[in-house]
Amino acid sequence: MLAYLRLEVRRTLRDRGFVIFGIGMPVLMYVLMTNIGTGTGGADMGWRTASMVGMAAYGALGAAIGTGTGVAEDKQLGWLRQLRITPMGPLRAVVGRGLTGSVTVLPAIAAVLLVGALVNGVRMPAWQWAALAGLLWLGTAPFTLLGLGNGYRLSAQSTGVVNTGCMLLLSIIGGLWFPAELFPGWLRALSAWTPGNRFAELGRSVTEGGAPSLTAVAVLAAWLAVFGGYAVYAYRRAARTV
Repeated sequence: MLAYLRLEVRRTLRDRGFVIFGIGMPVLMYVLMTNIGTGTGGADMGWRTASMVGMAAYGALGAAIGTGTGVAEDKQLGWLRQLRITPMGPLRAVVGRGLTGSVTVLPAIAAVLLVGALVNGVRMPAWQWAALAGLLWLGTAPFTLLGLGNGYRLSAQSTGVVNTGCMLLLSIIGGLWFPAELFPGWLRALSAWTPGNRFAELGRSVTEGGAPSLTAVAVLAAWLAVFGGYAVYAYRRAARTV
């Protein structure tokens, strides 16, 4: 499985589309959202820090879900048939590809955090930077599994569209682009149960000097189980039909 992991990581990082859209887009959005029509006061710095967390989470979420697009393309090319003759079972195959996704989200997180520190002047102790990056990295697991499930279950053409739709829906409703506090009451209540909202809470809690709430961890764990079951089911279903 380790050899499979190394192969998939190299393939992903050589993809120019991933570098441009998976890394460059969150950075561009962060710079534009925090430097157009803003000042330099303390309130503005608070917005730059909050937006940094949101855009880092958005980039990581997109990179994680995007793992499934490569899976769908591999399935179309017959790569899934080759995996079926290896000793790896469905769970190990999904975990291996999931680990690939967990590695490829790191550049998106690191790029936004670097821009926050070097361009926008966000300042935090070293432990907060490390905790922020670590929690955002760990928190992408449910989204990686969702993308994998779509990739195994859908055609290559459909997967890209569905994954993009999932990314936008989870990001917007989760409050990664705009604070959930600005939502109407019913949408704010719904947002609290979405994985995107609780994912961003992991980062926000660190920048505020605290720890993630047990509710946030529980909601993310529940979505991890749901999406994990979906990914394993989709892999087994695909293995029987290709």
